Amino acid sequence: MTYIVVGQGKKYVTVKKTFEVMGGGFDITVISVDEELGYIYIQEALAEVQRIEKLISSWDEDSETSLINKNAGIKPVPVSWELYKLIERSTQISEITNGAFDITYTVLEDIWKFDGSMSTLPSKLEVKEAVSRTGYKNIILNSKDQTVYLNKKGMRISFGGIGKGFAADKAKALLVSKDVKAGIINLDGDITTWGTKATGDKWLIGIVNPERQGGLFSWLPILESSVATSGGDANFMLVNDEKFMHVLNPKTGFPSTGINSVSVFAKSAELSDALATSIFVMGLDAGLALINQLGDTEVIIVDNKNKMHKSNGIILN
Repeated sequence: MTYIVVGQGKKYVTVKKTFEVMGGGFDITVISVDEELGYIYIQEALAEVQRIEKLISSWDEDSETSLINKNAGIKPVPVSWELYKLIERSTQISEITNGAFDITYTVLEDIWKFDGSMSTLPSKLEVKEAVSRTGYKNIILNSKDQTVYLNKKGMRISFGGIGKGFAADKAKALLVSKDVKAGIINLDGDITTWGTKATGDKWLIGIVNPERQGGLFSWLPILESSVATSGGDANFMLVNDEKFMHVLNPKTGFPSTGINSVSVFAKSAELSDALATSIFVMGLDAGLALINQLGDTEVIIVDNKNKMHKSNGIILN
């Protein structure tokens, strides 16, 4: 599902830049009183995203996250309060989604490759062994000592299903703290907004119709809100003419099925990001039921037949 972001009035200067960060695109637009100040704000937001990337990266051997992984099954690791709380929130989302969201899924990526290199499926034994090294309940948090411990050797955590949303929220919070009137941050599909157009109108997100190339179902107005999408036609692999989406089920060890994409609307990009991944794993009915029970959260799901489904609060014009 694709978003087209529209809006800005003429009373303020609109400043926009695009960067590559966290393995994807980072598009940011701010409304500023002048262009020079707008570019300064954008650079500060970029620096904040890069700081978060350094904190949560599982590829950077010197990051706190890598240190946690290196000490799996060995000892607890002291971490910054910022990372501790992110991991704590991640486990809370795991509880809410009955394990559909799980930052310990990382070891599954050792046996599943969505880069075109796989011609055969991993064996059931390989999958079973990998799943044995997952499970959010094996993350031991100690708030007093501010430590994180993975209690099984070979376990790893990563933030692929929540990290970009977290970074987008942090960049937004930084700019809001500097009294930036309004803006839109799009971090590789995780979108967060604040303020309104200079006209007072809400920002608009275009919802693409999956059955019509380039066509839109509707425009959705959003205010002080975020949206994240999981899935999409670009992220899958074909083995023996069977299509496997890139979102892995941490409980079974196999790719999720039945859904092409999930878009979640929530107050924070972090929550939107995590829930989009979760619903992909949970499936259509369970995903809709969860969102309809939560407050201030909505979802649009496109199933594997390109049929759109939506939660109770979504109204498409």
